[in-house]
Amino acid sequence: MADSMTPPRKTVLVTGANGYIGFAVCRAFNRAGWRTFGLVRRVEAASALIAEEITPIIGSISKDATWLEDLHRHTKTIDVVVSCTEQFPFGVHFEAVTFLLRKLAETSNNYGVRPLVLASSGCKDYGITGLHGSAGLAPHTENSPLRPMDLLSERCFNSLRIFEHTDLFDAAVIRPTPVFGYDSSYYGMTFELAAAAAKTEERRFKLAMDFNTIIHGCHIDDCGEAYLALAEHADRSAIAGECFNISATRYDTLGAVAKAMEIEYGLTGGVVQGSAEDSAVPFLDMVLGYSQWVDSTKIRKLTGWTDKRMLLSENLHVYRMAYEEAAKRGHEGVLKVKERIAEIGTAAKMPQAS
Repeated sequence: MADSMTPPRKTVLVTGANGYIGFAVCRAFNRAGWRTFGLVRRVEAASALIAEEITPIIGSISKDATWLEDLHRHTKTIDVVVSCTEQFPFGVHFEAVTFLLRKLAETSNNYGVRPLVLASSGCKDYGITGLHGSAGLAPHTENSPLRPMDLLSERCFNSLRIFEHTDLFDAAVIRPTPVFGYDSSYYGMTFELAAAAAKTEERRFKLAMDFNTIIHGCHIDDCGEAYLALAEHADRSAIAGECFNISATRYDTLGAVAKAMEIEYGLTGGVVQGSAEDSAVPFLDMVLGYSQWVDSTKIRKLTGWTDKRMLLSENLHVYRMAYEEAAKRGHEGVLKVKERIAEIGTAAKMPQAS
């Protein structure tokens, strides 16, 4: 029997809920007992949320959106909003995001609840670090200078404007490292290239990159749990107005991942350093050649969050099998990543080490 004295469940709205990070965040909050609402643009995308017992809200991020009316039929108050949408150009998109956040927060405040907004950006905001073993190597922290590549500059600097709305909501900017696991990781492209190399006569995978490149990722489940840890932290004042990195405790190197791929795919010719012509695949440098070590001590000390899943090199077989199963089923996440890679192509310019 329900206890009339039990406080109401906290509520979270996740935008971009069918995206890679958004879906993981939805699952993490739902497991923790939150009333979880996920915003998706298409009715067809709602079924994946429903299957996970997440309430779908259908609508898009635009100033003339009407989906707030649908959300308010379920709840007038929102404790936390996790913003996981990303569109280019990002500046125009961000204006619509903040417009809707303010409308949502006005209603929630009228009913006595001031929301916390967790706005997603990414650790590529800092640029790159040196290679593994290089002199003076140090990780990026939340205090590191922001040096994004041109492609991500709008997202990087517009995200910080989320702090301009303290009249209606508290906010934090979240910067995850690249994530992996299940279906939608950019590392899936690497699996496909390695599988193709295994079918050649020489069974060799050539990469025109330094094998001391730092590949610092985080499993998507751990990433989702980090957002939850911030949302559930008892002292809101320690979260509001802050930026938080999300990264695994340890990093991989390209050399470690290459050795794991050699074993996994039976690449008897090895994964070896090649010439520039061997990196003609769009976006590959951004996935395997972007050396970055990221510190996440801040969120760990504040909330007690920690990563639990194995590194990419340590569990590559399982991650490969999960990705290939998703690709075989035509999973939307796999298709989205391929579309994004095709869109970006060679437009991304690698930054200089900070």
